[in-house]
Amino acid sequence: MTKPIVRVSQLAKTYHHKDPHVLNRVSFELYPHTIYGLIGRNSAGKTTLLTALMNQIQADSGSFIELFGESGFSSSVLAKTHLMRTGQTYSDDTRVFHVLRMAEIAYPMWDAELAAEAVELFEIPLKLKARKLSDGQKSALGIAVALASRAELTLMDEPYTGLDPVARQKFYDLVLRDFSENPRTFVISTHLIDEIAPLLNHIILLEKGSILLNVPADDATAYAHEISGTDDAVAVYLSRNNLERSVASSRSLAGRSTALVAAELTDTCVRCAQSLGVAVSSVSLQNLVAAYSQATERQAQS
Repeated sequence: MTKPIVRVSQLAKTYHHKDPHVLNRVSFELYPHTIYGLIGRNSAGKTTLLTALMNQIQADSGSFIELFGESGFSSSVLAKTHLMRTGQTYSDDTRVFHVLRMAEIAYPMWDAELAAEAVELFEIPLKLKARKLSDGQKSALGIAVALASRAELTLMDEPYTGLDPVARQKFYDLVLRDFSENPRTFVISTHLIDEIAPLLNHIILLEKGSILLNVPADDATAYAHEISGTDDAVAVYLSRNNLERSVASSRSLAGRSTALVAAELTDTCVRCAQSLGVAVSSVSLQNLVAAYSQATERQAQS
């Protein structure tokens, strides 16, 4: 059985006692050769989770993080991990080629050819001071370093900031090609969910510091569905399947209702819908996130 390269148990983070938990005792494992999508709304806790994994912020007591079988963050673990952060800052005199040279020293598996290819692909000026790059160029430089690092665990926090659609597609194509040639573990946090969906093997949905879903990408959209029918039929469907609290949004017009439901579409649900004349349709990954986010809000208010 394949062993996880990351084990996290009861990971929590609060910034002061008046704040809700930014991370609320989350537990999960990450496995080799997998592209994970860490998805969720802004302020869901995605950046905090990634920086906690890299030991760049101190988690609350009781939290446990193990990388590559080690509970500490040793030099050997550091050499096998990389975090690409949004809004990376650079010192005044650091030029693009300096960034690449420092990364080459830091990562023993550094791929200089891939770095050069990415620099050319995204048209990053090597001699320009890194702090003078545009937001898109800084993202492109971060992508170049992240991919060329060949780190076994590569974490990318909103890696496409400032990139136009053409540049984002270049990024997706480069990740897929590199992953197929050199499999490793990626965790990519994103809010451009449907756009990046074809890259992902696994989905971790984070909402208000809690993991709501942790499932293979191919199965993810089955965890929410939309229903429509007469007002009475929709109400009976929700009642029979105990889904009233899972309704994310609903609307009614001229005696017919439509509801977005943050719950798995089971065989029992399908049979029930058929018996009541309720139409059932699948949702996109973007709508899945919306469903769970909205349902969580409604439950908190009730």
